[in-house]
Amino acid sequence: MAEGTTSTEEAKGFPPFKTETFPSQFFWLAVTFAFLFVMLWKVAGPRIQGVIASRRGAINSDIAAAQKARGDAENASAAYQTALAGARARANAHAEENRQKLNGEIAKAKAAADAEAQAAMSAAQARIDATQVAARGAVAAAAQEAAIAIVARLTGDTVSNAEAAAAVKES
Repeated sequence: MAEGTTSTEEAKGFPPFKTETFPSQFFWLAVTFAFLFVMLWKVAGPRIQGVIASRRGAINSDIAAAQKARGDAENASAAYQTALAGARARANAHAEENRQKLNGEIAKAKAAADAEAQAAMSAAQARIDATQVAARGAVAAAAQEAAIAIVARLTGDTVSNAEAAAAVKES
């Protein structure tokens, strides 16, 4: 022993570093490890596996529900698009029907207006023709009177209306 040390001081120290206690430390280490291993294997392991399995099941059911909802949404969207296309087709058909009906009414109105205008033009032409005939008659009568007056003034003779009418016709 060293000077100044006593046997009680040698007995003191950190127990894990004492070589005399190594066998009992290894024993209790093995017992504790075996106990903890068995506890984890038999108790905690199945519980952990159960929780993992239930979470996996919940996740899979949520994914399946999401896929079902997605399919339903796609079906609803397809039905909506189909209904929308049908509505557009019906609206276009109604618009085309109305367009044709209006075009028919416009054509009828145009035909009626054309007929009315034609009738008005025919009536106006008849009035013009009548006015022209009357004007020619008046001009002929005026020319006859003028011819009678001119002959009477220049020659002093009187010309009959028939002779004056024949002379006006020739010119």
